[in-house]
Amino acid sequence: MKDYSECGRINIEEIFASKVFTLDKMKERLPADVYEEILKVNREGGELSYSSAETVANAMKEWAIAQGATHYTHWFQPLTGITAEKHDSFVTHPKSDGKMLLSFSAKELIKGEPDASSFPSGGLRSTFEARGYTVWDTTSPAFIKEASTGPILCIPTAFCSYTGEALDKKTPLLRSLEAINEQALRIVHAFGNTEAKKVSVSVGAEQEYFLIDRENYLKRDDLVFTGRTLFGAQPPKGQEMDDHYFGVIRERVGAFMNDLNVELWKLGVTAKTQHNEVAPAQHELAPIYEEANIATDHNQLVMETMKRVAFEHGLTCLLHEKPFAGVNGSGKHNNWSLVTDNGVNLLDPGNTPNENIQFLLILACIIKAVDTHADLLRQSASDVGNDHRLGASEAPPAIMSVFLGEQLDDVVRQLVETGEASRSLEGGVLQTGVSTLIDVEKDGTDRNRTSPFAFTGNKFEFRSVGSSDSIASPNTILNAIVAEAFCEAADRIDAAENFDNEVHDIIKEFLAKHQRIIFNGDGYSEEWVKEAERRGLPNLRNMVDAVDTLTTPKAIALFEKFGIFTRAELESREEILYESYAKTINIEALTMISMVSKKFIPAGIRYSKLLSDTVNAVENAGTDPSVQSRILDRVQTRLDLMYKAMERLSEVEKKGHSITDAKERAFYYRDVVRAAMDELRTPTDELETLVDEQLWPVPTYGDMLFEV
Repeated sequence: MKDYSECGRINIEEIFASKVFTLDKMKERLPADVYEEILKVNREGGELSYSSAETVANAMKEWAIAQGATHYTHWFQPLTGITAEKHDSFVTHPKSDGKMLLSFSAKELIKGEPDASSFPSGGLRSTFEARGYTVWDTTSPAFIKEASTGPILCIPTAFCSYTGEALDKKTPLLRSLEAINEQALRIVHAFGNTEAKKVSVSVGAEQEYFLIDRENYLKRDDLVFTGRTLFGAQPPKGQEMDDHYFGVIRERVGAFMNDLNVELWKLGVTAKTQHNEVAPAQHELAPIYEEANIATDHNQLVMETMKRVAFEHGLTCLLHEKPFAGVNGSGKHNNWSLVTDNGVNLLDPGNTPNENIQFLLILACIIKAVDTHADLLRQSASDVGNDHRLGASEAPPAIMSVFLGEQLDDVVRQLVETGEASRSLEGGVLQTGVSTLIDVEKDGTDRNRTSPFAFTGNKFEFRSVGSSDSIASPNTILNAIVAEAFCEAADRIDAAENFDNEVHDIIKEFLAKHQRIIFNGDGYSEEWVKEAERRGLPNLRNMVDAVDTLTTPKAIALFEKFGIFTRAELESREEILYESYAKTINIEALTMISMVSKKFIPAGIRYSKLLSDTVNAVENAGTDPSVQSRILDRVQTRLDLMYKAMERLSEVEKKGHSITDAKERAFYYRDVVRAAMDELRTPTDELETLVDEQLWPVPTYGDMLFEV
């Protein structure tokens, strides 16, 4: 276990991005013309020439070797949702004198060849059709990852099949970034900002997580195999005292956070904020905003690094959306905005948003996009773990809606009702009632933590994303649906005779038609569920209900229009999601059966024998054993219920294997197997409250949540 008593001092400026092949390092090591070519490709798109790639490869190799690297890898993000890598050393054929040559060519930099059939492909690749390619992403810098294998040069890449379909998360994201850039530029140029050459999506992904002692983790088969506790009685105290949120960070956790920051800063990740979250043992890290592609890569590095650093401290980092029942789950708030390359944030309303016509058009387009494709946006944040979180009292509801706040909501109402917005509400001054406190200006609106898609000043916060998810899919969907709305608006503006009138008409029309998606109230309330149904908003309560939104005619038309997904790519993802759901629930069911049969029932039997022996001993002593007998009856009742529920779960789990259709199997596991799992958990958790804690075979919630 790592000694966390001496954190030491660090120089952030010195270590930041020290393990990244940044533009500054390229400028130092590359000829001026090659460096300028890279800048142009990153800025305007296009391909890097082969000769320049050869020069970059050699410079990258020399830099990596100087950092101690002996191997390189194409680092990619297959449809598993995590990253993948295959390490190759720089060594090549020895020279005639026996000395080893180190080489790294343009070909090795640009293209790799992992086995495409061994990753999820949803039928795009058969076992006998194995060839796939990883292709260098020049827009995301290479970096050195330090692990037990030694320093490894990691080259961010896209992953495609031999026939060109995207088999990863990055490729569609890059396609969507090109689509929204093209359509947003049309809007920007129409408003006279012709100097802008690019509109980038800026993203900041807040990451929530749990930390528990590793020894406790290893004693829980459910955590090891599924990432969440499948059993566990509630401890006497949970989060009800609200004393963990923003509380003083414990020494062991603080040492972890210190080392985590250092490792992330080395990788160029702008780790900014750290604090305790609501639940015991729950914490959060938030970065500064970055271009969406890099932010996506960095969030994967954040999750990987959290797990590695936790291990070094004798801890385990849990990224499951709901690792513990009864306390808050973990999300990943995806903060999304649009910025031009000449410094204009398109989502900045300014001091008088009612007069900021470009902002109002952008806002109207986004509202239209979310309303039109609320089902797709919901799907982008759906996974098995998030089913336990979305709609609970700590997470946004499963119903998609847009929060604007009082200021913008007032502007929208004026535009819809009268066609003009003559005023904007102002925040005023915060009155604390304390004479020694400095007066501060309030924002024009409050925040709403129950909203899944909330405007928060100069960005939208998509709060529904799960803590273990890649942010690639949510941002791909966001980019695509907004690009479509921008395109419609730009087409109308281009064809209009009067620019001002057409822009005015578009804003009013979009807001009037799609204002049903705007909701500023309590998203947790039952009243909102009824109101949303009245408005006709979709309520996709779980992952499997949301999957087929990917292949509706509306979705296929959207994605094919902008070249983000083909029909085949969408159908493959639909298949993968159904299969993933069924496999995940199946693993959970088998884990429950194993734990009950091998751990909990034997523990109950041992305690029953102890109680039986005690009853006999008390009776033989001539004393009333009624207390011991009542406890024994309660234990025996739970054991009987557990055994019957375990048999039932075993039966329905086996039936699931005979269902060949992926969608039908997923719904079966949701409706039948999960219900049987719930039936098994209830008596097991009740038994935990009865059995002597010395006999209970696994660490309890109290042990895990309060012992770090």
